[in-house]
Formats: sequence, structure tokens, C-alpha cells
Amino acid sequence: MNKQAGFTIVELVVVIALLGILAAVALPRFINVTDDAHRANVDGSAGSLRSAVSMVRAQAVASGLAGAGNVTLDGNAIAVDANFNPQVAAGTAAACATLWNNLIAADGPRAADDANSEYEAAQAVAGTCTFTYNDFTTSIVTYVQGTGAVTVAHAADVN
Repeated sequence: MNKQAGFTIVELVVVIALLGILAAVALPRFINVTDDAHRANVDGSAGSLRSAVSMVRAQAVASGLAGAGNVTLDGNAIAVDANFNPQVAAGTAAACATLWNNLIAADGPRAADDANSEYEAAQAVAGTCTFTYNDFTTSIVTYVQGTGAVTVAHAADVN
């Protein structure tokens, strides 16, 4: 007697049904991977900026600076206020972009006062810079000179 090996139609239907259920459950988790990557990019950039602000403060203390003055970070002269927070030279978006670019490493994300770079810099209030990530405009990094605080704001998920 010749016995044939193979799958029955019932077994194939069960396997296809299970794959369909797995796809229905797993697919929504992978849809927002791009959004998550953009958020992670912004969080990483904000962390770099936060670290650079701390490094400027440490450099000011280590150099014995008694108040407002200048410190050098990676060859860039950074003006600091009396609390050793990096200063925004003028109350303009271009000044915010210059501060970002002087604090973030040369191979890091760049900021400009237009939409042609990774981050668009703006001056909302004197001494407060906002940096909008151009690939994901619902994420904004804010630097407040008076406190030296760097914060990140992401728009709430719609899902």
C-alpha cells in the first residue's frame, strides 16, 4: 500500500488562521516604529545638549571662572552667565542655532533658523531656545538659559 505524506486541508486552514491572528496582533506594534525612532532621535539629541550644558558648567568651575565669562568646549568659545549656564548671545533664532551647533559635536545633528537642517531653531522668549525636529515636527527640545534646563516635548500619541 502506497501511503502519501502531506497536510490535510484542515491543518492548512488552521495554520493560515493562526498566522492571520498573529499578524493582526503583531502588525499594530510595528506600524509606529518610525515614530518611535524619531522620538528616540530627539531624546538622544536632547541628552547630548543636556550633557554639553553640564560640561560647560563643569569647565567654568574647573577654570575658576568667578561669574559670567567664556569657556572653551571642543574649540568653541561658549559665553556663560553668572550661573555658568551657556548664554544665547542675542535674542534671535540664529543665536539659538549657533549655541546648539557650538554645544553639539560637529558630527551630531545640526540646527539652523530655517527648515534646511535637522533641527529648526527659534527664540520664543529671551533666553529660551526651542529646537523643532524637522523630520517629526511634533517633537521639540527646549533650552532655558536662566536655569540651564533642557526639556523634550513630544505630542501625545493619537492611537
